Formats: sequence, structure tokens, C-alpha cells
Amino acid sequence: MIRGNDTPPVFTPGNEPYLGLEPVLHFDHIICWSLESNERVAKWTRKKSDSLSPLQRAACQIIPQSISIALSIRELIRQGYLFSALILMRPLIERAATVSYLDDHPEAVSLWEGGWQYHKRPKLATMMASMAGGVPDNEVQNIVKSHNSMVHGDPISSYQNLVALQDGEIGYASGKILNNPDLCGSIAMECYLYLIVITARMSKIFPEVRLDRPTGH
Repeated sequence: MIRGNDTPPVFTPGNEPYLGLEPVLHFDHIICWSLESNERVAKWTRKKSDSLSPLQRAACQIIPQSISIALSIRELIRQGYLFSALILMRPLIERAATVSYLDDHPEAVSLWEGGWQYHKRPKLATMMASMAGGVPDNEVQNIVKSHNSMVHGDPISSYQNLVALQDGEIGYASGKILNNPDLCGSIAMECYLYLIVITARMSKIFPEVRLDRPTGH
């Protein structure tokens, strides 16, 4: 991996620090599938804008935001800003959980249309149950707690930007993290899973649009 004085100010797809890491490759594949699927849905919804269901109208807003966030996370990975990528994971989870919950509970769409007010909307852990696929409640709670700590700056979040310094000591990164493939792989794989959820919900909410699953996934 490139580091130290050899580090370019901006990485490209040809020299990014985690190039070739398998979870990043999977993340790239699901991004392509999500973008292609969203493009097909967008074309269909523009033609059917007057006849969309409330759930479909909500999905038309939530799903493109989700993909945009995932693309931002991918670019942060490319540039080595892993801590910032982790912080963006929380809003990605929120949207994956929201669209899953609304799909399972279409009666809640009116609440979303009314502003999705904090004290009226379901808690994130509750919404995640719609996409958890049998994950125990305590694990869902741990996921929520972990990502909330990243957003709110709790002490536990500091463990995610620890880096080894050149003098052998440990410090807190204020910029790029270029030598932590485990953290990078964890971020990429988690994003991969949430994008699968989002794209699968897209297929279910818009059954009129054929969304082919990419080969090998």
C-alpha cells in the first residue's frame, strides 16, 4: 500500500490504497447493479408519475439518496478516509431500514409523508427488524449503538481511527488511513449488504420493472 512520502494527494481507481481487496470488489459490483436498477426504475416512474402508489413515491426519494450515500462512502474508501466513510454508514442504514419498514408497513407511509417526525416514527432498531433476516434483537441493538457512537462522537468511536505512527506509537488519524485493510473490508462489506437490501426492496416495490441480478451475486 502507498503511504508516507509516496502518498499522492488524490488517489485514482488505478492506484487506490485498497485496490484488489475482495470486499471492495463486491461493493463495486453491487454499486453497478444498484445504479443500473435505479436507472430502469427512474425511467419507468417518470412515465407513470400520475399513477404511483404512496409507497412508490416515497421509494423514489429514499432509494436514490441511499445510492448517493453509498457512492460517497466508496469514494472515501478510495481516498483512504475510512473514519468518514464509517460516519456515513449511519444514514445509509437509516434509509435501508426506512424503505424496508415502509415496504412491510405501507400504512406508515402517511407518517413518512407527514415529515417522519422523530417522536412519531419507529426507532431505527424497530425498522431494522424489517431487513434483519433473522438477526437477533441484541445484535441489531449493537449495530445501532455502534453507528450512533460514530455520529455522536462517543469515546468508543475513537477506536476506529487509531493508527500506528512511524515511531511505533499509536495515535488518532486526522486524515487518510492507508494501512488498515480489515477496517476497509468491514466497511465495504457492510455497505454491500445494505445495498443488497435497498436494491431488493426496489425490485419488490416496483414489480413492473425487471431488475436483473448481476451474474455471480
